Amino acid sequence: MRKNAREAVFKIVFATMFHTDCTAGFRGEVYRKEKLTDEDKTFAEKLFSEIQFHREELSALIAERVTHFAEYRIYPADKSVMLIALTEIKYFDDVPNIVSVNEAVALARKYSTENSADFVNGVLGGFINA
Repeated sequence: MRKNAREAVFKIVFATMFHTDCTAGFRGEVYRKEKLTDEDKTFAEKLFSEIQFHREELSALIAERVTHFAEYRIYPADKSVMLIALTEIKYFDDVPNIVSVNEAVALARKYSTENSADFVNGVLGGFINA
């Protein structure tokens, strides 16, 4: 289920906010703990790879949309879910934009602050409505 794959990728991307080196062994352990199927692992690896490849561009896009405070002040959990959703929006034609946003909001609700879901929804909504 892609929802589980996204959650696994969230954990990995979140970890990269604090440790830049994210080994295949670490990712494999996260996938194992999340009980991902082979299909989900393939999706997760593709998603993570695209995030890493386009990270600077995606971070710049987030910084453009978040005008009330500096990008470095965005909670790492919020930035992680926005990186996942933006990657899907820009580079995964088989995932509807609304699904990416809804999944990001759900992850923000689960892993971040009380106001994070609305913040993430607002920022991502700006991308799909632009």
